[in-house]
Amino acid sequence: MFKNDSVRIRHILDSAREAISFADNRSRTDLDTDRKLNLSLVRLLEIIGEAARGISEDFRQNHPDLPWNKMVGMRDRLIHGYFDVNLDVVWETITEDLPDLVAQLEKMVGD
Repeated sequence: MFKNDSVRIRHILDSAREAISFADNRSRTDLDTDRKLNLSLVRLLEIIGEAARGISEDFRQNHPDLPWNKMVGMRDRLIHGYFDVNLDVVWETITEDLPDLVAQLEKMVGD
């Protein structure tokens, strides 16, 4: 693994863990009523996508089980969606997809 890849994997893992933590004991409707929660979760997904975008092609090919395109695609939708962000998708990603991603990355890095 290139040094930059390991740093980016760590950014993905840390941001995913933080997003899960922020969403803990919260509900989907909190995204509509708590602007700070909304902005922080969206930003963490943007960081995950930006870090995934920078992962080397070799690393991606060696780890095809990770959802590289989905991470980058989510970042693109959030960055360019401005006021059209689908908060249902944000919530589903954080509560359903990120726990699996964290588990995969923890195995990879030995956390």
